[in-house]
Amino acid sequence: MPRSFPDATTILKAAVKYLEDELMPTLDGYHRFKTRVTLNAINIVRRELEMREKQAASERIRLAAILGHDGEVEALSRELAERIRDGSVSIDDPALRAHIRQSLADALAINNPKWLTR
Repeated sequence: MPRSFPDATTILKAAVKYLEDELMPTLDGYHRFKTRVTLNAINIVRRELEMREKQAASERIRLAAILGHDGEVEALSRELAERIRDGSVSIDDPALRAHIRQSLADALAINNPKWLTR
């Protein structure tokens, strides 16, 4: 599929700017709250578009290192879960713990990056 110009993240940033800078100051109560919720949703989608590809590539590398072979992220994650359940990967494995920590940080970077600075 051909790329659109401007790209999706640029369009979402423009929408956020309008909502925050022009619309929000004119609102109060229910509509201000709902607009804030909408802004949060748009920003999550924008960060997902910006970060997810790189995060998925890093996750695949971490999973392959733990499991000893490459594959698709979803399949590797399912295999890791099964190996944790059957005990062939220890919950105390430093690589597993580092993977879990990084996976949580990646999710927070998309869903609520303010939590990473707390």
